[in-house]
Amino acid sequence: MDDQVSLATRAAWLSYVRRLTQGEIADRLGVSRVKVHRLISLAEELGLVSVHIAGRPAECLKLEDGLIDRHGLGFCRVVPAIDEQDQPFEALGAEGAAYLSRYLETDGAKVIGVSHGRTLAALVNRLPRIAAPETKFVSLLGSLTRKSSANPFDVVQRLADKTGGEGYFMPVPMAADSLGDKAVMLSQKSVQAVLALAHRATLCLVGIGELGPQAHMLQTGVLTRGEIDDLRAKGAVGDLVGQFLDTEGRRVASEVNDRALSVGLDDLKGRRVVAIAGGAVKADAITAALMSGMVTDLIIDESAAVAMAARRGARPPPRRQRETS
Repeated sequence: MDDQVSLATRAAWLSYVRRLTQGEIADRLGVSRVKVHRLISLAEELGLVSVHIAGRPAECLKLEDGLIDRHGLGFCRVVPAIDEQDQPFEALGAEGAAYLSRYLETDGAKVIGVSHGRTLAALVNRLPRIAAPETKFVSLLGSLTRKSSANPFDVVQRLADKTGGEGYFMPVPMAADSLGDKAVMLSQKSVQAVLALAHRATLCLVGIGELGPQAHMLQTGVLTRGEIDDLRAKGAVGDLVGQFLDTEGRRVASEVNDRALSVGLDDLKGRRVVAIAGGAVKADAITAALMSGMVTDLIIDESAAVAMAARRGARPPPRRQRETS
């Protein structure tokens, strides 16, 4: 019932505050027009509709609306911040699991690309068992790390286990030790087959990394502190599918980027890409990912969204909007 009340609140806010039609609300929420009508009726019955919609959810809705308008997103969820000191993995995981569940319930065979990170691991934890035997889950970047926590192989395999689908992982590290090593690894047929499948992904689930002391790639031993410092010196603020970006969403010129074993940023063009990340510490990294033009859908927490709004100030609108097919 709590999920229905939350959805009813969103529908009511979009109807009464944003003045969207029921068709527009249906597109925004990913439900039918009949469902929208019922949700608005429920909001009215529960007394949620007055002169304004009060409470923290309304604040999140305003943040969502601003992000959608600014970055041309097809979907955005801002989950309420419960404790600003707490890492929002569980709340983001729950919202991400709901998003993926809705997608898996649609008709047709699917290929879903998966990157890495603790938030995606939390998504799998919250995902109920869903029968989707025709679905293929594939790593978007190298699956081998020095530490096993939240690596792509683990996430892909658990998604396959929960859905009855098939999992495909890239049997190489996230980054090669040298460009020569990368060339050798990419020449392997097993790697080429996984990359070919990743290029067919219709949905990509991606995390967004930052470059602070708790950076996922630093904690898992993918990169050294020296490499992180070098990336920051070159203007990098975060990564998307293993590619490090500056504040404007541009790929920085770095050998670390060149050594990455992953799909390229350009490979994400024209695809449905949902980024899931949170925490005020990731505000710059999330903004960079959005500025890249590769993210179509976004799930973040309130602390990140508020920090992004505070940092934005007089920054001009994004330099480009991406087109999706």
